[in-house]
Amino acid sequence: MSALEPDDPRSVGEYRLLGRLGAGGMGRVFLGRSPGGRLVAVKVVHAELLRRPEFRDRFRREVQAARMVSGAFTAPVVDADPDAPLPWLVTSYIAGPSLEQAVAERGPFDPQAVLTLAAGLAEALVSIHAAHLVHRDLKPSNVLLAEDGPRVIDFGIVRSVDADSLTGSGHMAGSPGFMSPEQVNGDEVTWASDVFCLGAVLAFAATGTNPFGAGPTPALLYRVVHNAPDVAAVADPALRSLIADCLAKDPAHRPAPREILARIGPLGGESATALPHAQQW
Repeated sequence: MSALEPDDPRSVGEYRLLGRLGAGGMGRVFLGRSPGGRLVAVKVVHAELLRRPEFRDRFRREVQAARMVSGAFTAPVVDADPDAPLPWLVTSYIAGPSLEQAVAERGPFDPQAVLTLAAGLAEALVSIHAAHLVHRDLKPSNVLLAEDGPRVIDFGIVRSVDADSLTGSGHMAGSPGFMSPEQVNGDEVTWASDVFCLGAVLAFAATGTNPFGAGPTPALLYRVVHNAPDVAAVADPALRSLIADCLAKDPAHRPAPREILARIGPLGGESATALPHAQQW
């Protein structure tokens, strides 16, 4: 967490802001405290998004849908105001590093920890998809490592399955290297897209690198669409096979989240097992 910047609000609704947790394309995220003393994460939407007349209505629909998400491995929505001058969303605060931070500071996970991570993230996707949402931006910075398991964040304003894209012309929803081929191509995005992103996240956790490499965005996106992922550095054969299946180019060939859970069980992955990177934080 960093200190509030001069142009940051000091409060949002009934929530007093304590510091800045981060910022992204959709808005700024703050650590806040509720009137009852509960720590929460407060996301405030960027003002420029409100220039699109349809954005506020879409934000409202997404908040309503996100309230339906339940599950141990997500951060539930606790409050929101789509009608505020700058719309905002409040979720439970999850104490713990992001997967991106943990790997950067402590290195890749061992195979058993990756299986534990996979089980928790697959359960999170089951909950998200059950609410008729597609996350669209599952990536290491959107996975928090709590002591009792991972949490998927930033699903409160994701795209509902039957909604149009919130992005404008020439802008893709997602993060290069953690996007599915269909996202890159602008094709229909379904739950299978989240599974592809999950595969990329697990490969990152296991190796410390993206399975499609690095470099300029156009080259990276080309490899996502056309090249086989590099998962050779994933030491465990069963884990390597699971990740490769999640990264299938054809969405129809990717396992569903419940299938992933069924495959992880015999391998010893337990979603309730604490992740060592979270314990050491």
